[in-house]
Amino acid sequence: MTRIAPDWLTEAAPQTVMAALAPAKPLFVGGCVRDALMGRDSLDIDIAVITPPDQTMALVESVGLKVIPTGLDHGVVTVIVDGVPFEVATLRRDVATDGRRAVVAFTDRIEEDAERRDFTMNALYADAAGEVIDALGEGVSDLSGRRIRFIGDAGQRLREDYLRILRFFRFHAQFGIAPLEAEGLAACLAERSGLNLISAERIGAEMRKLLASQNPGPALEAMGPILTQILPGAVWSEALLDAEAALGLSPQPMRRLASLNAASVERLRLSNAEQSHLKRVGLARNLAVHEVAYRFGEDVALDSVAIDLVVDRPPAALREEIGQSAATTFPVMAKDLMDLGMKPGPELGATLKELEAQWIAKRFAPSRETLLSSLLLGS
Repeated sequence: MTRIAPDWLTEAAPQTVMAALAPAKPLFVGGCVRDALMGRDSLDIDIAVITPPDQTMALVESVGLKVIPTGLDHGVVTVIVDGVPFEVATLRRDVATDGRRAVVAFTDRIEEDAERRDFTMNALYADAAGEVIDALGEGVSDLSGRRIRFIGDAGQRLREDYLRILRFFRFHAQFGIAPLEAEGLAACLAERSGLNLISAERIGAEMRKLLASQNPGPALEAMGPILTQILPGAVWSEALLDAEAALGLSPQPMRRLASLNAASVERLRLSNAEQSHLKRVGLARNLAVHEVAYRFGEDVALDSVAIDLVVDRPPAALREEIGQSAATTFPVMAKDLMDLGMKPGPELGATLKELEAQWIAKRFAPSRETLLSSLLLGS
């Protein structure tokens, strides 16, 4: 008998939901069970039940709990307990799929619900006491061996939802041990054109998760033409991970994305803040470290150093220089130039920029007085 014993299992909120759903034979399902077996924390706790969504809602409302009809066509409702959301879904099977979404029918058979899932390690269930139900008899052993394996025919699973192509590589980066499972890899390469049907938002979300993993290298290398289909021109260098380790940097998706040197990242539908960060890292590539830190801040400077693999001195000293440079303030202001008789306007702005450039070139050494004196002397 396999059991899970995560901290959340005995907490009040999940047990309250399970008690309310008792007539619906509730089971914890998917990621929370997988993560518990791996000794990892789980952000979301999902629950499967045999009742259709209207009956599920009636059960939890009868005990005073708040419930939101999140996706009734797919049997999904969200139960809120003490501010914590629980996604509760009716056991279901796929009736029709188009590579993006599915039409489902409800069932009371756990095996049918498991067969529609992506990987064997996600087809795991557990009751309120933590006893694990391996519905297809493969999930626990594959999880133990850290094998990312599609349920049934890999090609069929992908044609049901082409985003699973990226999930295969992302799950390997997060949970797997090399090499990648051969049948799954071959199917992903064969079905990669299906990614053209997937929205930029969904592709971007998966790629962020993949790039945020501790070591995305083997997955990115195995993706081959899939990676360049998403990000034309992208090339992964494992040396980035060594530079990150030397600098004590935690995984950061935008740093890894910048390091790929892709010709376009539009397919990932980045936020304005993410686009701005990538632009700054790009501008930083031709500047000295102290100037990057001064102009763009500590994070951009560290990313630039890691990407360019220029950890050419003790990391502690390099980080100290970056921190000090980022905190440095240019000592001359427009008022100082006006006090010398310059009038506001383009000439004053240009002079201020020239003084700043001289100051940066000399690694912030010249004082305010020295800079102003050089201006007066015309040097």
